[in-house]
Amino acid sequence: MRHKKNKITLDRKTAARRSLLANLAESLVLYEKIKTTKAKAKATRSLVERLITKAKSQSLTARRELMKVLYTDNAIKKIMEVLAPRYKDRNGGYTRVILFKNRKGDGAEEVIVELV
Repeated sequence: MRHKKNKITLDRKTAARRSLLANLAESLVLYEKIKTTKAKAKATRSLVERLITKAKSQSLTARRELMKVLYTDNAIKKIMEVLAPRYKDRNGGYTRVILFKNRKGDGAEEVIVELV
């Protein structure tokens, strides 16, 4: 029974889920707008918001925490130098999820996730 288990699993094992979310988060940081399914968007939104909040401290510890999740130096550099200063006065709510359409093949709800 999964009573009171709130983790979003996306029907994947831990390693595959972590990799998927890291790729989505990195794309969202670099391009500031991505198109994905509703479930993946909800999981990505919470991850990216936590990363931006960590980056706002502008410390070496925060940079190392970001390195655990994001793969490339470009994404880490952008989140530390561009996004964190942009949201320094904002307390959360850095992303917006907009319903786009249903996918033709399987009918999955597609959404656009963008940084505010």
